[in-house]
Amino acid sequence: MSEMQLLTWARGTGLDLAISIFVLGVLLRLFEIYSLGRKKDLSEPRTVSGASGMNTVFRRSLPPAGMLKNSPITYIGGYIFHIGLAIIVFLFAPHIKLFQDLVGISWPGLPSQLVDFATVLTIVAMLIVLADRIMKPVKRYLSTFQDWFTWALTFLPVLTGWMAVHHLLLPYTTMLAVHILTVELLLVCLPFTKLFHAFTVFASRWFSGAVNGHKGVAV
Repeated sequence: MSEMQLLTWARGTGLDLAISIFVLGVLLRLFEIYSLGRKKDLSEPRTVSGASGMNTVFRRSLPPAGMLKNSPITYIGGYIFHIGLAIIVFLFAPHIKLFQDLVGISWPGLPSQLVDFATVLTIVAMLIVLADRIMKPVKRYLSTFQDWFTWALTFLPVLTGWMAVHHLLLPYTTMLAVHILTVELLLVCLPFTKLFHAFTVFASRWFSGAVNGHKGVAV
């Protein structure tokens, strides 16, 4: 298979397969979660300031008291690479064009120089977070295969995309194909790994806050 044939397959059949598995996987996981249901709480609600779903969403998005000082790499690095990933995926012009081709929706993007800067910060932050996990005995002990695997799943599309843009290591056509293939691997695996928290993080925080808020407990 030539470089162009590989790129054509990745952009065509490969992408179609990856998106199909991704969509079906997400729908299946969401169905599993929401079909669990919960019994209606018949108790009298207790009103306490700060005890609600939205308050919990906001509060859990910030570091707990003292944790930023105790574990700065985890929190600062985490914020940097999560924000960076959002910028790369949703504000890079070629990605916006892809969304437009897929669902017919587009929006303004950022200048490529800013996206490139965000990409470099994301790569550096992810490498620092990885090194911290490796060097800290407790974090290393608690880490499972899925932790290392999902890190690689997230990191490789960012790295290969940046390398393709800058024409590094491999011919552009080949590197672009490799980048697309790593994205497709991420799409296929996302619904079935810890990365699915991208779809549940805010809903689960809201639910936890709403349930405990009904009891008058701010979490």
